[in-house]
Amino acid sequence: MQQYQQAKQMCGDALLFFRMGDFYELFYEDAKTASKAVGLTLTSRDKGTNPIAMAGFPHHQLEGYLGKLIKLGFRVAICEQVEDPKKAKGLVKREVTRVVTPGTLTDDSLLDPKENNFLAAVVQCRSAQRNGPPEIGMSWVELSTGRFFAATVPADRLADEITRIAPAELLVSDDSAELGEAFTDQTMITHRPAWSMANDVAWEGLTKHFGTAGLEGFGFDSSADSPAVRAAGGVIDYLKETQKSSLDHIDTLVPYRGGHCLEIDQATRRSLELTRTLREGGRDGSLLAVIDRTVTAMGSRLLCDWMNNPLTDADGICLRLDAVDELLGEQALGDDLRTMLRDVYDLQRLLARVTTARASPRDLGFIGQTLRGLPVVKARLSSRRSRRSRLLCHLEAELDLCPDLNDQLEAALAETLPLASREGGILRADFNARLDELRDLAKGGKEWIARYQAEQMETAGIPNLKVGHNKVFGFYIEVTNSHKDKVPPHFIRKQTLKNAERYITPELKEYEEKVLSAEEQAFELEYELFLELRELVQASAGRMRRTADVLAQLDVLTSLAELARQRGYCRPDVSTGSHLEITDGRHPVLDIIEPQGTFVPNDTYCGDGHGTVMLITGPNMAGKSTYIRQVALITLMAQMGSFVPAKSARLGIADRIFARVGASDELARGQSTFMVEMIETARILNTATSRSLVILDEIGRGTSTYDGISLAWAIVEHIHDTIGCRTFFATHYHELTDLTNRLDGVRNLNVEVKEWEDRIVFLHKIIAGAADKSYGIHVAQLAGVPNTVNERAKEVLKRLEADHTDVEIREKLAQTPQPRAERQFQLNLFEPDHPLLDEIRELDLNGTSPLDALQRIQQWQETLAEEQLQSKPR
Repeated sequence: MQQYQQAKQMCGDALLFFRMGDFYELFYEDAKTASKAVGLTLTSRDKGTNPIAMAGFPHHQLEGYLGKLIKLGFRVAICEQVEDPKKAKGLVKREVTRVVTPGTLTDDSLLDPKENNFLAAVVQCRSAQRNGPPEIGMSWVELSTGRFFAATVPADRLADEITRIAPAELLVSDDSAELGEAFTDQTMITHRPAWSMANDVAWEGLTKHFGTAGLEGFGFDSSADSPAVRAAGGVIDYLKETQKSSLDHIDTLVPYRGGHCLEIDQATRRSLELTRTLREGGRDGSLLAVIDRTVTAMGSRLLCDWMNNPLTDADGICLRLDAVDELLGEQALGDDLRTMLRDVYDLQRLLARVTTARASPRDLGFIGQTLRGLPVVKARLSSRRSRRSRLLCHLEAELDLCPDLNDQLEAALAETLPLASREGGILRADFNARLDELRDLAKGGKEWIARYQAEQMETAGIPNLKVGHNKVFGFYIEVTNSHKDKVPPHFIRKQTLKNAERYITPELKEYEEKVLSAEEQAFELEYELFLELRELVQASAGRMRRTADVLAQLDVLTSLAELARQRGYCRPDVSTGSHLEITDGRHPVLDIIEPQGTFVPNDTYCGDGHGTVMLITGPNMAGKSTYIRQVALITLMAQMGSFVPAKSARLGIADRIFARVGASDELARGQSTFMVEMIETARILNTATSRSLVILDEIGRGTSTYDGISLAWAIVEHIHDTIGCRTFFATHYHELTDLTNRLDGVRNLNVEVKEWEDRIVFLHKIIAGAADKSYGIHVAQLAGVPNTVNERAKEVLKRLEADHTDVEIREKLAQTPQPRAERQFQLNLFEPDHPLLDEIRELDLNGTSPLDALQRIQQWQETLAEEQLQSKPR
């Protein structure tokens, strides 16, 4: 228990799994917590006056309980026996060998093979400029693969970056604790001491880890990148504290620079359902899920990276498109590569386990099997006909076959490998002469046994004497009862059977001890040889990681080609400019999940003389939201290097995509639906550029009609006059369609609807022009709203239409037709030629008594009221 207390002090708030023989035990509050969380039986130790709460499980169930507790948000420390109990003098030595947290998982059984598992860190810093905006240092690592990044981002982009990375665990410096408050519902927050992310400590820790004099070689400047480096130093410090093993597979720190990738904010990722659905929050039904045709775990994770980080560089996009195009043109090439890649194991995560000394014999076997398949992959790449794609040529050259390591693994590893490294059966026969000798001796030495048995038969004159062995009694000499009288005196009786007696001799006993010793020596030697082999693999880990990256890219490219072939996608023409022209575009998700042939394609023309702001009107359920979403998704897919669901597509590269579609209350932050909507809209208006793509759906519907129309009207004007970006604005405010008469870049579109016998038919076709109705009551009828409610709604609608409410709103909006440059902040109360203005100018204030002034004001009010009454429509 003293050992337990010492270990517990080292692991803080983590639950401690304390190894005792064949069991892991938990004590005190840890036992009570684990008992409630995962159903372990709670018992006690020292059942006297001060019983100690205790719970445990067999050691082979470690992964199961570890996985359950990690999913529940616990941290778990594992305290192992670090010396052989047989060799220990007194108490077996125990140490905490690792602390497992959601962000530090490396075991296959605890990880989703298709998803990254990032550990991130954030620290707040002040801008180098006095009173400048705060900057956030960010860093994130995938421990199971070794990929390590760092960046400095503006504080207002932190939420977007955290959403993009989606870390399983977020480290927050104590002096920046408020940064983690917004993400407690998304990820596990771990608070770290401020010193662990101090500038000097971080630089020293990173340079020591990488064995370099500085970080300039990785692309980090000592002053400008200080926040990023501080966060990266915090990550390395945490990993060294929790893993207590080699981190050599983390061999580089990659600077993440804004501007090289399409920026997608938190609300847009959620609205477009790129990797998670809005309703259930799962992968199924998202864009990633429906387009994923990869056949390896590495490829699936890379596809997710490409989707989360589409490119903004035309050359980089075209490199990928050229590769997909070539694979699509050579179907046999793509099919062959996909077949070969199916035999590839997850090299990235296997190599991480090798480096952290947690690789099993089977892990080395999987690496060996993958290496054996590489020559045919490279040969197939070399044999392709066109060789037009520079990217495929580069991948072919980068594919390192590691032939020396392949030969060594093939010569060493047995056909069938055990899971545990101390059970034997890892290495082939003839791999090591001493091992073969010990194995032969451990198996009983057939030659020696046969010779000894023949000698005893001849000496004793017992023709059916035999030498046998079993696990209970070891070696023995068996003599049938018919020859008992011939047994020599030096035979010592060991066991009596029904028809025979079993004996042992000093010579046989001595041999038995040699056999038992040989078995133990064989296990020890085989384990040492296994460790040498693992170190050999680790020495080639850098080469194999580059090969793993090649295989992942090949998987993604062939999967995108397969997707394009299956779904009839086209190659987008991607370049700089503001054009956006799509023929027969389809929503990539609905086109797949809806019955074949039922999705209605639509054309899109925006920018380059087609107008920059598209106002889309029409009834609910007709397809407005689907249409504007598909434009955004097609743009995103094109910039990630994929073919797109359309007959043709010509796209100018967007620097950012904004989607303001739908909203929900965030009551925990005191924000209503409308407040959330306005915050997200403000973000768009303040950060969008002329190269951005914006899609807006039903802006202003969360407040009164006049407020909503006014906001929507002003938002469209601001986007048109100030930002000038390509925008798709779906709305039920038909009053906005009048903007086409005032703003050159605004165009009206609507969803075609046919009316038939008081019913409507949605044609889901986008056509030019404005809709004149919203058909809300018809949609309510389709939704099953009671007929009495629908009929009453029709009556109210007729009354409102008779009062010309819509006409009044349009007329009032039309009263401010002046261009933006001429608009004044102070409203004119009277027309310029109104006679009351002359009366006011001519009024002698000094010669007018207060009573006379009040009477004059009353007259003016009466005059204005009469004029207003006369101007109302009848």
